Amino acid sequence: MSVTVRPAKSTDTPNIAEFNLRLASESENRSLDEDRVAAGVAALFESVERGQYFVAEVDGVVVGQLLITYEWSDWRNGMFWWIQSVYVIEKYRRAGLFSSLYKTVLELAKQDPLVCGLRLYVEQENNRARDIYLSRGMSMTGYEVMEIDFTHS
Repeated sequence: MSVTVRPAKSTDTPNIAEFNLRLASESENRSLDEDRVAAGVAALFESVERGQYFVAEVDGVVVGQLLITYEWSDWRNGMFWWIQSVYVIEKYRRAGLFSSLYKTVLELAKQDPLVCGLRLYVEQENNRARDIYLSRGMSMTGYEVMEIDFTHS
């Protein structure tokens, strides 16, 4: 199986939105508003400072994705790239697609002198994902994520 990883294009919006809906359902048992998700993906392509999607293709078909967003660190005088919205179609899981996406982003980050590291968050109960991230050289931090979500009452 030949995997190609490339920066996503706005024409990938329908696939990415669908993958995000599946991701929320599978990883958090959440149903998201389809129109809001599609608009959110489209908005990213309209403002590159928000982030960048990468997609993985097999035989020209998009079967996986990864999003990076950016966080400035004054402590490190550099930018963290946050890995988000990781999704691979079930049929292609455990076939190296996440590894290909991750390797692409890792190499790009290492080549950019403004990038000081990669970060991601993982659902507490998602042991399979945690194990994959740990096996790629990532480590747990002393931080916990807290939020106020204005999109849900």
